[in-house]
Amino acid sequence: MKSVFGKMFGAFVLTAVATPALAHTGGAAGGLSSGLFHPILGTDHLLAMAAVGVWSAAQPAKQAWRGPVLFVGVLAVGALLGVSGLPLPMVEPGILASVVILGLMIATARVLPAGAGLAAISVFALFHGHAHGTEAVGALAGYMAGFMIASAALHAAGFGLGRLAGELKHGLAGIGLAISGAGLLLAGG
Repeated sequence: MKSVFGKMFGAFVLTAVATPALAHTGGAAGGLSSGLFHPILGTDHLLAMAAVGVWSAAQPAKQAWRGPVLFVGVLAVGALLGVSGLPLPMVEPGILASVVILGLMIATARVLPAGAGLAAISVFALFHGHAHGTEAVGALAGYMAGFMIASAALHAAGFGLGRLAGELKHGLAGIGLAISGAGLLLAGG
């Protein structure tokens, strides 16, 4: 089991280091394929989505679905706000902070009240969604469907990683600290 976890964690870290620093470069995006790939190719979104899944895996089984469902729902609301042109202050700093804080939430998942975690997840989803919405052009419905599907898939991947990590003594803490560290690297440029 440790060998599988080590390989998955190594791939996760290499992916975080190898992709562009931010998905939200101010460019325009539209259509289903753009929506599907945009979250996966942006390290900030990739890490945040996986982190929500890992954090959710540390929650009691009956409540594990709440984080990802809440994130995807608020992600859509944020995207609609971005598409409508409604400004939201501090979007990029909020996105970077989401990676750092979600990582810390994983490291403290067993002691952080679930309500506090869900509140943080909803705020971060609003930032991520707004950034996607402001970049949307053209085939808006396909683009939104794409980034919501990709986000849910990244939540699921993070959930699987979280379940594996939960079997190791300090697995969740290690993943959480690695995600926070990657977020600090992103913030530092």
